[in-house]
Amino acid sequence: MPRDQGLTPVARIGVSLEFFPPKTAAMLASLWKTLQALLPLDPVFVSVTYGAGGTTRDRTHQVVKDIKRITNVRPAAHLTCVGSSRAEIRDIAQNYFHDGVTHIVALRGDPPERTTKFKPYPGGYGGSVELIEGLREVAEFEITAAAYPEGHPESQGVQSDMEHLKRKCDAGAVRLITQFFYNNDQFFRFYERVRACGITVPIVPGILPITNFEQIARFSASCGSVIPKAISEQFEGVPSGSSEASKVALDIACEQCSGLISQGVEELHFYTLNRSDLILGIWDSLGLKFTSSPSLVGVGS
Repeated sequence: MPRDQGLTPVARIGVSLEFFPPKTAAMLASLWKTLQALLPLDPVFVSVTYGAGGTTRDRTHQVVKDIKRITNVRPAAHLTCVGSSRAEIRDIAQNYFHDGVTHIVALRGDPPERTTKFKPYPGGYGGSVELIEGLREVAEFEITAAAYPEGHPESQGVQSDMEHLKRKCDAGAVRLITQFFYNNDQFFRFYERVRACGITVPIVPGILPITNFEQIARFSASCGSVIPKAISEQFEGVPSGSSEASKVALDIACEQCSGLISQGVEELHFYTLNRSDLILGIWDSLGLKFTSSPSLVGVGS
């Protein structure tokens, strides 16, 4: 990644989008509306998460399969080690592959509620490396894994993190998507460390627009992603949900994305929180290319 030269932002940037599975019929309709609005970004793929502790698994499966069935977008299904045995995960993976879902985001997963430390499920995988190895035994999946520019909350140090990332890639991960961050320098330092370890797979920065500052601050505190003081100060005295808050969030996100692109980043992964407004605003403000997209008539009804 050529950090030593400023690059003119390009008109075409790869993008992937992450959604969470809906809990109600109204939320399902909202998800489809958001996906429809974001289709003009021509995403490389869209992924659907599990809930904390592996909850919402069935809804994740259904949404992923519906995306595959009724859109031209390539879906990626999140799979975690939490709450499932190896045999159960193999069955899930086989069903996905049978239905044409061949891209998996393989994660260890967060500990179940009311626990603070991950503990393998009885008969389950011990972590993301074992999960990736198991998926590769099932079928020729395209596997994406996670990376943490500011360190995993359970990190035992930079060297340990790098060794773990290398094991993920050696096991079969072909892409790394980062936890969200707000300090681009932190990402580039991480990028250079990863490359120095001999890891050559694409490293895609994860972007979380600040749709609600208080909510994002809680996310950040729980996962170790630092919100710089210069950003938090911009939200001081700004009413949550106001047009002023949206403008601040858009300016911050545009500055971050522009900075990444100017240093050679060619693909961005957006944590959408099932909303489209800020992401579309970023695309428009940066002058990036939109495409036409078919309507999802009847979806979510």
